[in-house]
Amino acid sequence: MSRRHPKDLVLENLEVTDAAAQGKSVAHSEDGRAVLILGAVPGDIVDVRVTKKKSKYYEGTAERIVKPSEKRTTPPCAHFGVCGGCKWQNMDYRWQLFYKQKEVGNNLRRLGGLDMPDPLPIKGCGNEYFYRNKMEFSFATRRWYTREELDMAGDIGDGEPGLGFHIPGRWDKVLDIKKCHLQRDPSNAIRLEMKKYATEHGLEFFDPRTNEGFLRTMMVRTSSVSPDVMLMVQFYREDKTAREALLEHMHRTFPEISSLLYAINPKVNDSIYDLDIKTYYGQDHIFEQMEGLRFKIGPKSFYQTNSAQAYELYKTVREFAHLTGNETVYDLYTGTGTISQFVSSGAGKVIGVEAVPEAIEAARVNAAINGITNCEYLVGDMKDVFDDGFTSRYGRPDVVITDPPRDGMHKDVVAQLLRLMPQRIVYVSCNSATQARDLAMMKDFYEIKKSQAVDMFPQTFHVENIVLLEAREQSGLTDDKE
Repeated sequence: MSRRHPKDLVLENLEVTDAAAQGKSVAHSEDGRAVLILGAVPGDIVDVRVTKKKSKYYEGTAERIVKPSEKRTTPPCAHFGVCGGCKWQNMDYRWQLFYKQKEVGNNLRRLGGLDMPDPLPIKGCGNEYFYRNKMEFSFATRRWYTREELDMAGDIGDGEPGLGFHIPGRWDKVLDIKKCHLQRDPSNAIRLEMKKYATEHGLEFFDPRTNEGFLRTMMVRTSSVSPDVMLMVQFYREDKTAREALLEHMHRTFPEISSLLYAINPKVNDSIYDLDIKTYYGQDHIFEQMEGLRFKIGPKSFYQTNSAQAYELYKTVREFAHLTGNETVYDLYTGTGTISQFVSSGAGKVIGVEAVPEAIEAARVNAAINGITNCEYLVGDMKDVFDDGFTSRYGRPDVVITDPPRDGMHKDVVAQLLRLMPQRIVYVSCNSATQARDLAMMKDFYEIKKSQAVDMFPQTFHVENIVLLEAREQSGLTDDKE
């Protein structure tokens, strides 16, 4: 068996016992090795085709469902299994929440070695589908063909263009999407009409291998509080006649597009943050709203992509912060300042810090829109800005809210938090594994009082988690704040 190529090895009749990281499931082979499986659900009996063989584990895909699990459900999306998103569409949503909650608890207790109370019940999403307010799609000269399509079509020649999502691990291949179940109408209609018009008028789709073409990407943003829609199109090169004809067609076809934008991007990457984005029609923004606060959302703005669950997340942060009206609050990794402004009415002052200048400018604009005067925002890398000079200028914090990227907080930021010893820290994380690592460095000085998972992304394995830390009195550092 050890001499066989992994892809020639099929492990039969394996019972899937648990969910694992990155949307995989777990079984065990007869030789005692763990088997990490794509396409299986806990409770399934499956045949697994091995794709990778290691000394202590296998990786593979579910080739045949011998007996389906009671936790299994039928994915509504025709692209499931090929598209890289929504890998848990085949699992009943109740069980998605169960395994997300379990993963958070395991990471905090096992990886972090943390002593903590039982987590609060996970906050599930009311909308299991069509919950995203932002989607991005890529044009490609040759779309991805499934094995079934190739078997049926035979010779496809140069193939057809596509507009959709990149195939996982294939930066140059795009799966043409007929219907995506993540964003409400008119998102699908806009994408399909864009492709139809481009194809009928001979507009070139982008080829990332040769860096040639005309149409590069499109982004659709919707608002949870209005029918307004933002459409931004990225062109690889300028062709004024073709560009204006396309944009005018989209404007006339979809009058709900209140913000129609474009950019010329001749770079090797699709990032928009260093591009000059121009307005073809309407405003350069749409608005979101939360408890009377209005947030101006531009094409470059960071805003939680699930508006309804963002509200649940922010309410939990506010509850955990337990502000009384006088506290100095640091909001680390503030983004566009949505959390800081959401909690500002209960604080004395809030200091937000973010590394992206455009985000800070957006935070200042939103504060002005909302008439908030007790929030101040600064640009800088957290590990460099967040030092003793910073605290001398703004005062020691009573409460720190931190919402770092997936990599977690830099060790220097953690060290500075331990020098400052705020009474409470509210740690928001999109990666409970790095959250556990950071909390482990703080466990001698802080006690975990609460942990609350919030599901922002149904049908995926991603989950947000919020932890409330309170300073241990025996640390001897909490009284030295003057």
